Amino acid sequence: MFDAHVHSAPCLLPRRADDRETVVAYADAGFSGCVLKGHFEPTVGRARAAGAGLGVDVYGAIVLNAPVGGLNPAAVETALRLGARVVWLPTLDSAAHGAVGLPQPEGRRCARYRIDDPAAEIALAEILRLVAEADAVLATGHLGGDELRALLPAAAHRGVRRLVATHPTFTVPGLDAAGARELADFGAVIEITAFQLLHQPNADAARLAAVVREVGAERCLLSSDVGQPESPMPPDALRLLIERLAAEGLDRQALEAAASETPQRLVAP
Repeated sequence: MFDAHVHSAPCLLPRRADDRETVVAYADAGFSGCVLKGHFEPTVGRARAAGAGLGVDVYGAIVLNAPVGGLNPAAVETALRLGARVVWLPTLDSAAHGAVGLPQPEGRRCARYRIDDPAAEIALAEILRLVAEADAVLATGHLGGDELRALLPAAAHRGVRRLVATHPTFTVPGLDAAGARELADFGAVIEITAFQLLHQPNADAARLAAVVREVGAERCLLSSDVGQPESPMPPDALRLLIERLAAEGLDRQALEAAASETPQRLVAP
């Protein structure tokens, strides 16, 4: 399996394990690799160091929050040239994230970015061009539903071919199964996470399975999105998600593909 969304230390938020411990856990569990996600700094260098000598593919990424300048084409260009394979649009610093009151690290200065702000139009167009040119993954972060519906056709117009709707049924953007299917119809792969199963109110296995049925497992990506001290280690969390969804009657082979072939195909250069 391949986990396209995992959190590790160092981070401003508490994490269960550091980069190396996390990657060792994947190697020991027989995973083929992972993508390290950091809300506050690019993870390209961290990924290279953490994966050294372990025989797994570890990819870095960049998240366009305030510490990298938000919607900053220069930061994106540099990260991609260094080998980043995923560009997440704003997460903790998106306006939609702030609107639902999700927590932030204590004392942190927050921004409130909207990608449909006219002032962001030129920067966003350049970011989409850079992602398309690098044939990297654009992940939607914690944007609101209205922003997502504006983003997807714009990304396709700019030539972005690898597009992931970041946990669209999570608290933010808070879409239902039909909304997730709408994003898939625009060409996005729909992410469902173990974090949702473990921590999101009302996101039990039955509700998550309903999203898979609505969208189609072949258009879904299963990831862990864990790393929190109260969560299992990431390989265990992702396997738990598969087990719980399979127990709801979904095809296990299709679920395993959504946690292995689909994410690895999306991320690999």
